[in-house]
Amino acid sequence: MLNINKIESIVKVASRDVLLPYYTKVKAQKKPDGSLITQADIEVQNYIQLELKKHFPDYGFFAEELPEDELGTFFSQHYSGYWCLDPIDGTSNFASTIPYFSISLALIINAKTVFGLIYDPMRDECFTAVKGEGTRLNGQLISPSNAPLNLNECMAIVDFKRLSTELSVKLVTEPPYRSQRSFGSVALDWCWLAAGRGHIYLHGKQMLWDYAAGLLIAEESGCVAETLEGTPIFEQSLVPRKIIASNNKILQKQWVEYVS
Repeated sequence: MLNINKIESIVKVASRDVLLPYYTKVKAQKKPDGSLITQADIEVQNYIQLELKKHFPDYGFFAEELPEDELGTFFSQHYSGYWCLDPIDGTSNFASTIPYFSISLALIINAKTVFGLIYDPMRDECFTAVKGEGTRLNGQLISPSNAPLNLNECMAIVDFKRLSTELSVKLVTEPPYRSQRSFGSVALDWCWLAAGRGHIYLHGKQMLWDYAAGLLIAEESGCVAETLEGTPIFEQSLVPRKIIASNNKILQKQWVEYVS
């Protein structure tokens, strides 16, 4: 039996004692791939890794800020299961003091996410999902129950930065939705979709640590998601995924038809 309370405690203590003391006081550096990293990313990852190893020694550990050689060889190792961590999802926001970032943690067993937790320290919102048991926000079951059924009534969460020029131009000149936002934390995007704060979603590049927890949280709430190629999203690799998702199957059909 997974001790969810212990996992929540580990993440919340990491946020309170390690992450937030850096807020407004840290400078970001650029990684080789162009993304940003701060000292807070490294220290949050180190803290959570040590705590998980102490309390859950049977599982491996995979995270965004592992050394490149460890990332590249991780999936050739043999684990009964492993944790997948993004210590700060939304590092650019965090470094710019924009209050939309999170810690994202998933447990993957037999190439399937069985547990996901995403914590938003600025709103003290903890989203969790256990496979087959629904999605919870601070312990209460949630779903996007009031989602519209027509695309033109939707609030869209769209990240234009990683989309093709052709698709971006189409979305700008012929928008099918009511309004559009882009917030800057993939993990929280999934959670807000799960909560019905956004109705449709489009993102052109997500790594495993970006979506491992969020995808489960969204799907357990009733959302529908796939790649832009129409295939299942989860892939145990370092290959980025292009994501399209919606609150329900009716919206997803319309959204996929428009994007296609």
